[in-house]
Amino acid sequence: MALQKLDRLQDLFQTMDRALIAYSGGIDSTLVAKVAYDVLGDRALAMTAVSPSLLPEDLEDARIQAATMGIAHEEVYTQEMENPNYTSNPVNRCYFCKSELHDTLKPLALQRGYPYVVDGVNADDLQDYRPGIQAAKERGARSPLAEVGISKAEVRQLSQHLGLPWWDKPSQPCLSSRFPYGEEITVEKLRRVGRAEVYLRGLGWQNLRVRSQGDTARIELPPELIQDFVLKSDLAQIVAHLQELGFLFVTLDLEGYQSGKLNRVLERQAVTV
Repeated sequence: MALQKLDRLQDLFQTMDRALIAYSGGIDSTLVAKVAYDVLGDRALAMTAVSPSLLPEDLEDARIQAATMGIAHEEVYTQEMENPNYTSNPVNRCYFCKSELHDTLKPLALQRGYPYVVDGVNADDLQDYRPGIQAAKERGARSPLAEVGISKAEVRQLSQHLGLPWWDKPSQPCLSSRFPYGEEITVEKLRRVGRAEVYLRGLGWQNLRVRSQGDTARIELPPELIQDFVLKSDLAQIVAHLQELGFLFVTLDLEGYQSGKLNRVLERQAVTV
């Protein structure tokens, strides 16, 4: 079934003369870039938006992956941190992020002769609360993975099938997703949480989140790794390092990592209304 969807994805790009890919370096947009390049060759361009919400390490990964695939790759700076509708971190924060992204990419695409701007939204993303998807649609962006029904699991399956060495790379949404709605986002807070995650990955814990709430860092790991983390880590050293980064308190989420956990507050509000 996944290979049939890959055929449809390739057919979809065959209908495009030229395409600009909103390319973060994540597993989804990288698969889109790979297939676009396989079909369109030098008529495909991967464009990465650079801002404080993107880890420098993830930007470097995007560069390496693009070079490995062979696709042309450029970078553009976005200014969402100048928009108080974004930095105040409302429940629809992602709407303003994607508005800035596509308000930046669309004129560039048209100026450079690319009639299509495409992103890495997959079919599973449509089932979650993703206000950024609406912003992208309003600006004419297309989501090829979602259009042909490719799920998150199938993204990894197809990436492995196509020989992409990063097919099992952990998902890495923008750093602003680490903060509860309503807490102001600043460049310093983004840097702090980003450095914390890079540090913990350097200790061997690849699939994790450091949620930031005020001066507290809450480490989230897959549930099956929590016991190993407690038993095998130098907890005092971890606490000391995160405090050096600016956190006052360091905690471990006993429930474990779950994508979209911070959206629970929206579900509770819906129930109480």
